[in-house]
Amino acid sequence: MATLTTTIKKRALPGWLWFVLLWCGGVAGAVSLGYVFRIFMNLTLFAVK
Repeated sequence: MATLTTTIKKRALPGWLWFVLLWCGGVAGAVSLGYVFRIFMNLTLFAVK
């Protein structure tokens, strides 16, 4: 059991790495949401015409 706790402690990430991962995740989410919104606007605008 001692090895299990040491491996869990080794897997813990430092604070700056969490910040970078969350920031990249937020940017990727915003960009993908922008693409989805752009595609949805193109579909609706073509449907109106």
